[in-house]
Amino acid sequence: MSGAIRVVLADDHAVVRKGIREFLEQDGDIKVVAEASDGAQAVALVEEHRPDVVVLDIQMPGVSGIEATRRIKLEHPEVRVLILTAYDDDPYIFALLQAGATGYMLKTADSDQLVQAVRAVHRGEPALDAAVTQKVMRQLVSSRPPGAEGTVEALTDREIEVLRLAARGLTNKAIGQALGISDRTVQGHLANVYGKLSVGSRTEAVTEALRQGWIVIE
Repeated sequence: MSGAIRVVLADDHAVVRKGIREFLEQDGDIKVVAEASDGAQAVALVEEHRPDVVVLDIQMPGVSGIEATRRIKLEHPEVRVLILTAYDDDPYIFALLQAGATGYMLKTADSDQLVQAVRAVHRGEPALDAAVTQKVMRQLVSSRPPGAEGTVEALTDREIEVLRLAARGLTNKAIGQALGISDRTVQGHLANVYGKLSVGSRTEAVTEALRQGWIVIE
């Protein structure tokens, strides 16, 4: 377990935490190092344990998941935040993504989806529930300012290929294997993409590419 992904789990229902913990630890590569019943406790446990990933609910007593996410990302930007909630309301989704959450999953997800989401955010890759992805895409399309098309520098065919695979959650190594190039070359393509799109993360790059219509979620 020394190389396991270390997780702090926050939910105000003990029975729910027990079930989520069992799901996460079933394959042995994820270890829940601490559990919190509210947002303030989650922030404190992140400070104490310095986990790789925090799995947070939104509605908790005292400090909400939104505020907890803001505090965690401000104090420990290297810690990834995965939201796991029953709420798919637009204000929650966009507030949490803006606060720095890397993933947003609904509690209707099955155990495999949840485990894959933790692994993805640990790699710094976006993990969005399918229903959440649709809401993000609709919001991006509706918020596009008139005349915005064509204002972003176009990507090359190879850069789009790399970004399409990144949107599926593949690592740089896996993308390189799929395209027959080195992971260092993949990293270079992603750096070029970030520069052209004026973004700083895979999540932002994938979101902008979706908005531009360059890729679609399969």
